[in-house]
Amino acid sequence: QVQLVESGGGLVQAGDSLRLSCTTSGRTFSWYTIGWFRQAPGKERELVVAVSGSSGSTYYADGVKGRFTISRDFVKNTLYLQMNSLKPEDTAVYYCAAVQPGSKWPPVGQDEFDYWGQGTQVTVSS
Repeated sequence: QVQLVESGGGLVQAGDSLRLSCTTSGRTFSWYTIGWFRQAPGKERELVVAVSGSSGSTYYADGVKGRFTISRDFVKNTLYLQMNSLKPEDTAVYYCAAVQPGSKWPPVGQDEFDYWGQGTQVTVSS
């Protein structure tokens, strides 16, 4: 069973930075495609960033390019989402998700992912 554990959310001011972490097992971390989604109140869950476990290719949604960076720690089996220059519109619950290798790349939406973490709240005040 694939388990994903997120951490690092919190309350920050606009312009601040925050780093989210997603920890999973070694096999999942090395081979699965892992993505970060977010869901704001009243809105659909959207894909923010993703990384292919097999190729290392990365995907960034247009709204976060240049501000968010995804990175991997293969010793800790942890995926990091570094979020800089945060805006109030970045406020959402952020979820880590994974799908088995061989899935479509780049991924499009939540229906393509099979495993989900519990989510972590990010609130950006103006």
